[in-house]
Amino acid sequence: MLPVNVSRRHLFTIGAGAAAAAALAAEPAAAAEGRFQLTAPSTSLIWKKPLYDETVMQSFAFDNRNGHIYTLQVKNGSGSNAAGDLCLTKLSLSGSILGHMYLMGFGHGVQFGVEPSGSSAYMWTETDGVSDGDSSRGTRLARFKFVNGQTLTTSSSALTKHTPIPGVRNVTCTIDPSTNRLVMRYYDGSTFHFAAYNLADVKAGSYEPIFHIAQPSGLGTFQGYAAYGNFVYFLTGTAYSDDNPPPGNTYITCLDLRTGAQVQRARTEAGRSLDFREPEGMGIQIASGQPRLCLGLASGVAGARLASIFYKSQMI
Repeated sequence: MLPVNVSRRHLFTIGAGAAAAAALAAEPAAAAEGRFQLTAPSTSLIWKKPLYDETVMQSFAFDNRNGHIYTLQVKNGSGSNAAGDLCLTKLSLSGSILGHMYLMGFGHGVQFGVEPSGSSAYMWTETDGVSDGDSSRGTRLARFKFVNGQTLTTSSSALTKHTPIPGVRNVTCTIDPSTNRLVMRYYDGSTFHFAAYNLADVKAGSYEPIFHIAQPSGLGTFQGYAAYGNFVYFLTGTAYSDDNPPPGNTYITCLDLRTGAQVQRARTEAGRSLDFREPEGMGIQIASGQPRLCLGLASGVAGARLASIFYKSQMI
């Protein structure tokens, strides 16, 4: 059953034709129709870098204005996963640690977004995590300014919380730098969905989605997503194991936000030589005015995990 404030007309459609025309007209021409070629080779951006804590990187996002990478991971310490305690690390584009924050009780960190603001940056993350005894998942979104060394709880006054769709769980988001849209992923009790909003509308407390589509099931373990133009890309797969030897089972899938159709799916062998090699997170980097579709990979041994990021830049 859909949440009460989401009508079925929003699924797989943006509604009226006038709204569609307005949404497309607001986008750069290349972003409106172009998408990344998932079979194109991948290039390394950062390779085997430590984060502030030593756990597996869960996700990452770019501040394309100020040239920074932010990552989320479960905070060091027994019980942090079930409690939803996260570590947020700020990195240079070469992977050097520039700062960190702790987010207590927020969730699992599957994906998040960064909103640049002058020389500062605001994070958009899940919050109000609910634990199943093993891990915690967010139920709302939170916006807050990155402040090096600060620890936030779910009741901190620094948070501005948003509930675009009440009563759902596994709530996460990403921000498309080409359209300034916030794309939220959530679970309604039976199906995962992606809902795209104008970021400015969400900040103003208006939650009418531009696009609203269902995520196909049965494609593997979900590990992160990114949006660019009219498309959302998501990462699936698991770490190397006896049952998943190299080159592994890491795939990128592209969905059309306008229709929900799957338009491409391809396995990636980026970072094939890494040990452990678990896919973790996606993001859009803008480099010299050109977009890059980035994917993250965790490596190393337990207690000393490392993060690598690769990108694809070929558009079709």
